[in-house]
Amino acid sequence: MAQTPTGLPHVDIEREIRSEVRNRQALHDRHAPLTSPTVQAPDLAMPDYVEHRDGATEIGKLSAEAVLREYEATAKEIESMGVELVERVKQCETMTRDALAVTADLKEIAARYREEARRAFEHIETCSLMVAEARRTCTELKDKLAVPLATDKLRSKRK
Repeated sequence: MAQTPTGLPHVDIEREIRSEVRNRQALHDRHAPLTSPTVQAPDLAMPDYVEHRDGATEIGKLSAEAVLREYEATAKEIESMGVELVERVKQCETMTRDALAVTADLKEIAARYREEARRAFEHIETCSLMVAEARRTCTELKDKLAVPLATDKLRSKRK
């Protein structure tokens, strides 16, 4: 006979377990009222879109109802996902409105930036025109001053 880690044979442990179970069951039965066991039906009522067929057995009806309840519970979960989806859509709409507002602000900032670029462009060109005018004036003055020098050199060579 095989031994357990405690050193007792398997058969003895099995007998002890059976004995203990019987004792507890007998003790429980003395305190329990003598009624037949009841099974509660699930809280979900049968939906309106199905009816039992005439001639279906009780087991068939119960099985069909159990499967139907599982499908119905799943359908309710699917519907709740739809509610969550609508909530996410509302969040997306809010984000879209916020993004459009930011986009309008960005367009305004870009317009101001372009205006500043135009102002800087015109300032640089104005400075460039002033420098060109100053160079032209300087060249004209140099040319005017250079003419008397050339005539003075010619006069001094003729003498």
